[in-house]
Amino acid sequence: MSNIHASIHFKVPEPTLRRLPWYLAYAQLALKGGEMYLSSTQIAKNIAVDASMVAKDLSYVNISGRTRVGYDVKELVNILESFLGFTNSHKAFLFGVGSLGGALMHDNGLEQFGLEIVAGFDVKLDLAETSINNVPIHHIDRFEEFQKQAGINIGVLTVPVDKAQMVSEIMIAGGIQAIWNFTPFRIRVPENVIVQNTSIYAHLAVMFNRLNAIKEDEKKKVLNQKQQRIK
Repeated sequence: MSNIHASIHFKVPEPTLRRLPWYLAYAQLALKGGEMYLSSTQIAKNIAVDASMVAKDLSYVNISGRTRVGYDVKELVNILESFLGFTNSHKAFLFGVGSLGGALMHDNGLEQFGLEIVAGFDVKLDLAETSINNVPIHHIDRFEEFQKQAGINIGVLTVPVDKAQMVSEIMIAGGIQAIWNFTPFRIRVPENVIVQNTSIYAHLAVMFNRLNAIKEDEKKKVLNQKQQRIK
């Protein structure tokens, strides 16, 4: 990555980085559908965000739309894929080959977005020297050995919550610099280690909470209607 690109990445707000893959996914669909240009209004309408937000977000990736025409779709896809790092291959080790870890190892789609899981590590002896989707699995005691050979700097953490901190420390001691954390535990790491928390349980809690709020609103509406009829 050039210094210019590194500087741009450093300045991009995290909410923008979270939205850019949405724009990319829509632009990819538009490209497959034969669209040549997309306006910020079109993008905003189809992914339910404000058009001014789309334009501001895309300003960080150094692409300009044409007046009354919009963004060149092919250029938009190429620039977003490059900017987000999806065109480069990033190798990773996975720690915790349970149901979630195994599912991620089965997910060939990750490679399309630049992440290749090259090995899994687990404490279960019966998993050692087996494989999932042609990805080898080793006992965690062999992590240091394989890390010396491969020099991997990304680790995917899918261990049980009570093991999250301990395993993350093993990862960091072995040279892992970025951890994709799928556990609901907020691991403590040195300042120079990147952690991306992706807890499906936290997102599930948000969904349940919002669903309950909708149900409560519906109950209040029904109650208000009954009270109005009584009056």
